[in-house]
Amino acid sequence: MKKLQTDSVQLAVLRCLHFANYATMALVVSFFPLYFDDIGFSKLQIGAVYSIGPMLSIFSNLLAGIISDKTKSLKLVLNLIFVGQIIALALLLPQREFAVVAVFMGLFYFFQTPVNTMMDSLSLLASERMNRSFASIRMFGSLGYAACAVVFGFILKATGSGLTLWIGLATVCCSLALAIALGNFQSSLKKFEFGGLIDIIRKKETLVFFLLVGLVSVAHRINEGFLAVAMRELGASDSLIGTAWLASAVSEIPMFFLLAKYGHRFRELPLLAFASVFYMIRMGLLGIIEEPWLFVLVQMMHSITFGIYYITALRYLQSIVPDEFRSSGQALYAVVWTGLSGLAAGTIGGWIYDAFGQPAVFRTAALFALTAAVGFLAVHFMRGRHS
Repeated sequence: MKKLQTDSVQLAVLRCLHFANYATMALVVSFFPLYFDDIGFSKLQIGAVYSIGPMLSIFSNLLAGIISDKTKSLKLVLNLIFVGQIIALALLLPQREFAVVAVFMGLFYFFQTPVNTMMDSLSLLASERMNRSFASIRMFGSLGYAACAVVFGFILKATGSGLTLWIGLATVCCSLALAIALGNFQSSLKKFEFGGLIDIIRKKETLVFFLLVGLVSVAHRINEGFLAVAMRELGASDSLIGTAWLASAVSEIPMFFLLAKYGHRFRELPLLAFASVFYMIRMGLLGIIEEPWLFVLVQMMHSITFGIYYITALRYLQSIVPDEFRSSGQALYAVVWTGLSGLAAGTIGGWIYDAFGQPAVFRTAALFALTAAVGFLAVHFMRGRHS
């Protein structure tokens, strides 16, 4: 067992775990809707099933984060999360009734939505101990997503969508096996005190950061929620829409590699402003182009926008939240990034789409990103003046 605890082995386990976890994500995002379509669900029913995730993520992320910090056992929480996913998928296998499927998908989402947050917390703690960059670990998630989206597509095209849940069970079982082999990187941290977390949340610096994260996230979630709809409205085929998603996933990988080598040379707030400006440009372009194939090219800007923003935001969060509150801080970040902003983007974007059409949705997203860019620069200059 001691051989499993060496840094080189733990690094390999972490990277493989990111790969396996994002393989599951690729399946959930890209192929679960097709599975539900094939068993007879309407588009409204499929949308309703997918809306469960952002709502449950608000509660499940906070619960997982606080339990992880309180018990100092991120590993145990991750294991329970993967066991919960396996149980939910096993219960889903024979189901065809919408109400029953919605309940069991809710159970699945309850255990699935906190996993990335917990993985990021663990990887940040591990990267410090191993003297490695977080990006050099996280990039294996992008590799898993991109590679498995292609592989699963070939498999399911050849065999039919009936294997979808079985493939999901296989990827989650792989994740559980890898999570069991992980070390406990929280064991040396200070004792968790709930009052200390409240004090951190009340800090003006933290509140402003989460507000700006929310603005960028609304832009990001509008792109996620309405890109396929907009492309299909302009006549894009399903394969072209899939290519657009694949282009965004693959584009992350070189940026994560560059940030792993050179990211530490740049200050976080200017980088976040830079990424937000490119989010504005990306959303603005989606609001004016009318050729579906151009959407694929614009999606490659995901490398500059999400690639830079994601890694840099976690670096900045690391600097304002102490290690003993790492999982809770990550959970709060996820609540803003995934839960609240997902609900806001769906509500605001849906209303604007129905009232004013597709271009107005992406132009609104561009305004959110521009506001965030101005905010990050303002905070940067104010911090410089005070220091």
